[in-house]
Amino acid sequence: MKKIRLYSKDWCPYCVRAKALLAHKGLDFEEINLESKEHEAEALFAQTGFRTVPQIFIGDQCIGGFSELAQLEQSGELDQLLEASS
Repeated sequence: MKKIRLYSKDWCPYCVRAKALLAHKGLDFEEINLESKEHEAEALFAQTGFRTVPQIFIGDQCIGGFSELAQLEQSGELDQLLEASS
């Protein structure tokens, strides 16, 4: 299964929802809290072009934020994406 990384901030309700969805599915994920890490936030922006959180990566692919994660789950594509070969 591919590694999941979730970039978040403490005040973000969509981060909470994304973490809850992943936890409900029993998926392990690495959370990188950007609250006091401006350098990492700027590096993430340079990589994705987005300043919003959450930003969720499955393997090396950025899938977007909570809305995209929820759409993948609803369509059944999340499990396929997690299992697909790297």
